[in-house]
Amino acid sequence: MGFGEFDSDANAPQVTGPTSSAKIVVAGGFGSGKTTLVGAISEIDPLTTEAMMTEASVGHDDTSATPNKTTTTVAMDFGRISLDSDLVLYVFGTPGQHRFWFMWDDLAVGAIGAVVLVDTRRLADAFPSIDFFENRKLPYVVAINCFDRLLHHQIEDVRHALTIAPSVPIMACDARERESAKQVLISVVQHAIAHDTALRAG
Repeated sequence: MGFGEFDSDANAPQVTGPTSSAKIVVAGGFGSGKTTLVGAISEIDPLTTEAMMTEASVGHDDTSATPNKTTTTVAMDFGRISLDSDLVLYVFGTPGQHRFWFMWDDLAVGAIGAVVLVDTRRLADAFPSIDFFENRKLPYVVAINCFDRLLHHQIEDVRHALTIAPSVPIMACDARERESAKQVLISVVQHAIAHDTALRAG
């Protein structure tokens, strides 16, 4: 399968041949766009566990950068996308708040790779996700979510600020746009394959 030839179409006919599947985890800080990204790429109605934010979140969830945010993920988001004709990705979004981090281990089981979604207005919120995947040696890519369709910092400056190794892919994306989100997932698959190949060769 040629990675440069990936295509997906929610209206495409069902594939009758053998199909491989893989699991990808989308993580990041509170309000970084995880639910939005999963919803943008999913060819099925995404499963979300959004709940209204209440007074219990006061003092815990920083909404200064997202003042219009009224809901939050309390368990996970789930979506599915077909890449090419023989690969289906199952995409799981993690909850971003610290009090729900105990779920991350279960969500990461069986994943081939992950996305760390970054909001540069709150760059420090990305460190827990990065540490989580690095400690578990799970391949990940960093996607800078351009909320206003503008990249406010150079990608290599973000890499330096997050102390990310040169081998880790980092890119800009718009989590609202299906094609942009799809390219992020393609990058995860490519990185996971390269990581696996290097381990086998080593």
